[in-house]
Amino acid sequence: MLTAALAAHWHALTAPLLPDAARRAAELARLAAAYNAPGRHYHTLQHLDNLLTRLAAHPLHDPVVVGLAVWFHDAVYSPLRADNEAKSAEWALDFLQATTLAPARRARVADLIGRTHDHTQPQPPHDADLLLFLDADLSILGAPKAAYWAYARQVRQEYEVVPDERYRAGRRQVLARLLAAPVLFRTPALRAELDAPARRNLQAELDAWEHGGLPPH
Repeated sequence: MLTAALAAHWHALTAPLLPDAARRAAELARLAAAYNAPGRHYHTLQHLDNLLTRLAAHPLHDPVVVGLAVWFHDAVYSPLRADNEAKSAEWALDFLQATTLAPARRARVADLIGRTHDHTQPQPPHDADLLLFLDADLSILGAPKAAYWAYARQVRQEYEVVPDERYRAGRRQVLARLLAAPVLFRTPALRAELDAPARRNLQAELDAWEHGGLPPH
């Protein structure tokens, strides 16, 4: 759901870059339609709002670039495709061509989006904005148990066309890869808050899939 607060954030973020209010409103409507698409259950505007709330609690070197990356990072989301991040970055760049944002900062937005493809990959250790952005995107893993199980069920819903046996095998691989990562959260504050509960949640879901599937609501 596109709340008044989210709409206000979008216009505050983009108005200095694009004075054309109609163009900004049209892009917001396009993004909202994408995030509200019927097949989405987790990768929605609520996920976007959660990221913005997380990031608002921390200082950023370039909050405009990070904010734009948040808005566009899941603009394209099809569970069975491997190029969602690349397509989302293309969407962002297409919009940003109409703005006054410098080319290097546009490229930075696209790079941030692209790096959400695999959170287990090495990242530049001193890129504070990138690390915080990635940690915020992954923060659901360290949520309280009820919220985590809701997330796990929402992701399963997004893959509803995939048979249980195939989904179980793929999801177990994802969970095992995350658990094997020496570092899940790269910023000290979020690591201290979220790493231990995230590993508990991931292990609990892995155990559930190894014993039949997710618990009921």
